[in-house]
Amino acid sequence: MNTISIIVPCYNEEEAIPVYYEEMQKIMEMMKENRMELIFVDDGSTDGTLETIRSLSRRDERCRYYSFSRNFGKEAAMYAGLSHATGDYVAIMDVDLQDPPELLMKMYQLLQQEDCDCVATRRANREGEPKLRSFLSDSFYKVINKMSKTGIVNGARDYRMMKRRMVDAVLAMSEYNRFSKGIFQWVGFRTVWLEFENTKRCAGETKWSMGKLFSYSLEGITGFSVAPLSLASVVGVTFCFISFLMILFIVGRTWIFGDPVAGWPSLVCIIFLVSGIQLFCTGIVGEYLSKTYLETKHRPIYILKEESAQAGSGQDETDAYGEMDHEENTER
Repeated sequence: MNTISIIVPCYNEEEAIPVYYEEMQKIMEMMKENRMELIFVDDGSTDGTLETIRSLSRRDERCRYYSFSRNFGKEAAMYAGLSHATGDYVAIMDVDLQDPPELLMKMYQLLQQEDCDCVATRRANREGEPKLRSFLSDSFYKVINKMSKTGIVNGARDYRMMKRRMVDAVLAMSEYNRFSKGIFQWVGFRTVWLEFENTKRCAGETKWSMGKLFSYSLEGITGFSVAPLSLASVVGVTFCFISFLMILFIVGRTWIFGDPVAGWPSLVCIIFLVSGIQLFCTGIVGEYLSKTYLETKHRPIYILKEESAQAGSGQDETDAYGEMDHEENTER
């Protein structure tokens, strides 16, 4: 009997959790030849999410939960779930049912039949999503795939099922600034992709504002590409070359035609342009420097405030502060 762990990050999902659990009961009944466990990770919710998953844990021993001391973000919640998962197969899915639960059976079958370590999902379309959001998402994937050697599949979801050896590889990358879509690709292993039609949330509202998505995209670009740093260098060299040509032009013009006092608006515009480019390049360097600064602090990825009574088998791998045991991490 194989054990399948399903990690469910939750942030203010009080309304969605009961609907999700009802659907998952059907799936777990159809997959009853396996031992199933649902690992809910409360990412510092401010509504009744924690009490809801507490109730589920008391009612169904297949449900476990871990609650953070504050909101650390979905990436931290996924890492915490992976750290405490005990299954031979580990899946990650959203609680809002935008990740169809029925695909879990197909994922498991493919992992059994195919020579692969991961079955991941991607949206076949973005129907029902605002056009501006879809355009920006598509643009992000185009940009990052041009900049990074780690290919990110357009429309890829965090919804996937992995074998234990791939999970261990992902956990070995215990970096503070996390972009899991890139990490899943970077560790390698053969991945089979499943497409599905975009669906609406079963309850509640999305927690991903445009600002959060923009920050997340920057995390991905800076985490898996140094192209912006190269761009800053290229821009700097280009403007130095242009400045040198302009100096030669001004010296030649002054020598031939004299030095008329004119053109100060143009001069001001050039100064503003060059200053803006300098600040832009400095900002790129600062973005990478800030990531390095945060990594060198060695702060924990998450801090646990509470966990279910039966949870504990994963405590050999991580402590309540989301830090891997050094010796075990070295062995991995």
